[in-house]
Amino acid sequence: MYRFEWYQRLWERRFEILSEARRMGEELVGDLKGRVGLYPGSSSCPGTLPRYVLEAIEEANRVPILPMRRVEDELRCVVKDLFGDEYDAAATNTCEAALRVVFEVLFAPPTMRRGDTYRARFIAPYGEDYEFMAGYGRPYPPRYKGLYADRSCTGGELAVEGKSLHNLDAVFVRLAGARYECHGVKYSVVPLLTDVEADGSIERMRRTAERHAPYLVGIESIGYDTPGYGYGEKDPDGVPRLKRLMGRLAEEYDIPYVIDCASGVPGFGYHPRDVGAHVMMWSMDKVVRAPTSGLIVGHEEVMNPIRKSLGLGGERYGEVSSHSKALFSLCDPGRDAVIGMTAVLKVLRDEPEKVRRPIDEMHRVIEEEFRLLEPDWLREKLIITKSYTMGGTEVNYEKTWSDGRWGLPIFSAEDLFAGTNLIMEATAMMGVHPATIYSGNIFLAPGLGTLDEEGNFIEEHARTAVKALVKAIEIVYKHCPEN
Repeated sequence: MYRFEWYQRLWERRFEILSEARRMGEELVGDLKGRVGLYPGSSSCPGTLPRYVLEAIEEANRVPILPMRRVEDELRCVVKDLFGDEYDAAATNTCEAALRVVFEVLFAPPTMRRGDTYRARFIAPYGEDYEFMAGYGRPYPPRYKGLYADRSCTGGELAVEGKSLHNLDAVFVRLAGARYECHGVKYSVVPLLTDVEADGSIERMRRTAERHAPYLVGIESIGYDTPGYGYGEKDPDGVPRLKRLMGRLAEEYDIPYVIDCASGVPGFGYHPRDVGAHVMMWSMDKVVRAPTSGLIVGHEEVMNPIRKSLGLGGERYGEVSSHSKALFSLCDPGRDAVIGMTAVLKVLRDEPEKVRRPIDEMHRVIEEEFRLLEPDWLREKLIITKSYTMGGTEVNYEKTWSDGRWGLPIFSAEDLFAGTNLIMEATAMMGVHPATIYSGNIFLAPGLGTLDEEGNFIEEHARTAVKALVKAIEIVYKHCPEN
């Protein structure tokens, strides 16, 4: 049997899989059906706002006059407390808006001078979630021009324009040690990244930078720091080696290094200076549960034009701060979102254990429940990694496809978008909002019915949700052809 036939036969058994999952959910999940979930790291289903956020917004709305610039400057001060005075901040309505602003300001060629706009290119590592940032440029070389076809940057938007900016190219670089295999019901190339080698990968990026030096304007990377996304190799201080090397390469070429840490926690894990990043961005409505908004933090030098593009850079007659019309006024987050975001950042500054403790407790539950996964050879191949940077735990099962064995089905990101990821569908059928699963990665974090209004961990709810995921995996694996 060929691999594509294997996935086809598995898909043909979906009705049996989902029927069994429904029965299991009635027994296992019970009254918690529809009330718990495994990952709040998607803006399509954010977690509820904690009490300290709601109270901050309510208190601010008792103030008769509260200008935006006052709350925005308070945000800047809290960010400087967390990151240092040489860093500055800006808020947007979403993290995707933050990406658009940063790429337009730092990477896209100018359009206000005479003559044709020149070409510009940035280095885009060919890992997973490549479309988040590489989608702002046209893929280069042409062998990669089909990568965005079913991805979130163009799905349903091809009749408009996608995300690509004018005369900006994303130069893909394959990572050393990665495997690029076809998997999934929505059969697509899946980057498998647990064996990525930092030194070999940076050498490939260096050669690419040399070839494209006249056009090179930046380097980007996704903010993950886990093995399943290619960042398992760490320096002694715990910083991902490849990220640090990418920052040094950017410094060598005097270009910005930008990191999208959307599904992460500001101030946890590595600092921008640890990896030489000029700008980092977070989606604040995900694992840290602020109102829907994006946060941009970077060196003051690069934040100055970014803030001005958002109308935050000071009036013409001399004031330091402003809140006024500018190119990206459409990205304005609104006052309550900034107040809520600042409330979260204050907790991260003053009471970090309030956020750190549930990450630890969720990780413990995950490890305990996955020890019960059957068959035992599957669990022996798992790589389970806690990440404060990402605010949760990665369970990677890429290694179940090793030693000539076909393991747990690896669903592509296209399966996620198409609703053909059978592990996620089985979990949902049990009544648990599923984890984000693709490319052999399962990411889990507290925040969907597993925290109370104070942010305290609810172990019973979390354990039930993780048990459901483990059972969903077992059900899907049982129905795999030849099992």
